[in-house]
Amino acid sequence: MAQQTDQSWICEACGWIYDPLEGDPDSGIQPGTHFEQIPENWCCPVCGAKKSDFVLFSR
Repeated sequence: MAQQTDQSWICEACGWIYDPLEGDPDSGIQPGTHFEQIPENWCCPVCGAKKSDFVLFSR
């Protein structure tokens, strides 16, 4: 099982940042949802990139 993190993830295609505190309510991902808990078929809400196109975001 993957380790869960409260860290943000960034889409390499468009730069949109997934923040687990905000989630992605428009896509059915509730606030507080760790990135690792998002279904594998979820896509970036901005450009449609796959979940696998996201990398850990370092501020």
